[in-house]
Amino acid sequence: MCPAPTNPPPAPQALRQAALHWLTEPDPTAKVAGVQRTWETLAAHATAIHLDTTATLTAPEQRPLPGRPARPQLVPPGAVPTRSPFTPDGHAALAHALAHIEFNAINLALDAVWRFAGMPAAYYHDWWRVAAEEAHHFELLRTHLRGLPHPSGGQWDYGDFEAHDGLWTMCERTASDIVARMALVPRTLEARGLDATPLIQARLRRVGTPHALALCAILDVILRDEVGHVAVGNRWYGWLCQQRGLDPLAHYRQLVRQHRAPQPKPPLNTAARQQAGFSAAELAYLQQPL
Repeated sequence: MCPAPTNPPPAPQALRQAALHWLTEPDPTAKVAGVQRTWETLAAHATAIHLDTTATLTAPEQRPLPGRPARPQLVPPGAVPTRSPFTPDGHAALAHALAHIEFNAINLALDAVWRFAGMPAAYYHDWWRVAAEEAHHFELLRTHLRGLPHPSGGQWDYGDFEAHDGLWTMCERTASDIVARMALVPRTLEARGLDATPLIQARLRRVGTPHALALCAILDVILRDEVGHVAVGNRWYGWLCQQRGLDPLAHYRQLVRQHRAPQPKPPLNTAARQQAGFSAAELAYLQQPL
C-alpha cells in the first residue's frame, strides 16, 4: 500500500481535478503516492470518484505546471552529456535518464486527463491507468538508482544528473489540440521507447554486471507496459479521427510537419509497434527515408 500523500486533494475527489492537482505537485514522492492512491480507488471503487468530464479547469497560478523538483537541471537535449553504461557513473546516468523519462511520462498522462474535456469515460480511465503505471516505473528506476555505488560513498538520487525537457515541450505544443496530442506524444515520442529499449537492453547485457542485468529486468517491465501505453494513444487517435472525419495517416503527416515532430530512428521495433496498434501503412510511412 502506498504511503499517504503529504498534500492530498480536497474531497470529494473529482477525477480530472485530481489529475491537475497531482500534475502540479513538485515532490516526486508525493506525486507518485497520490497518483497510485487515486488509481487504486478508481480501479476498486470507480463510483467513489466523480468523473468531471465536462468541467472547465484552470491551472492554479501559485503551482507551476508541470510540478517538478528544483533538480535535475534542465538543459537543451544536445547538451546532456553522454556516458558509457560500461562505467559505474555511466550506468547511474543511464538509470537517471530513464527515471527522468518516466517522471515526465507521469505528467504527460495526467495532463491528458485534466486538459481535455468532453471525452468518453474510458479515455480518462485509460490515462489514469497509464499515469499509475508510469509512477510505478519511476519508483523502480529511482530505487535502482539509489542502490548504485556512489563515488563519494553516498547515494545517487533523481536530480543528480542534467536532463532535458523534450517530452514536455511537445506537450505544450499540442495543448490546444487533443488530436495532435494523441498523435505526437504517446504514438510518436513515447513510441520511440519501443524502438530504443531493446537496444539499451542489449548494451546492458554486454556489460553483464548484476546492476546492469537488474536494470535490464526493469526495462522488461517498462517495455511490456509501454506497448499498452502507446496502444492507448493509437486507440484514441483513431477514435478522434473517425469522429472528425480525418484520414489517420494523412492527418498524422500534416501534424508531424506542423509541430516539427521527430521521426523515429531505425531500426523500428516492428513487433512491439504492431502489438500497440500501428497499421502496415503507418509502419511503412515511418520507415521511409527522412
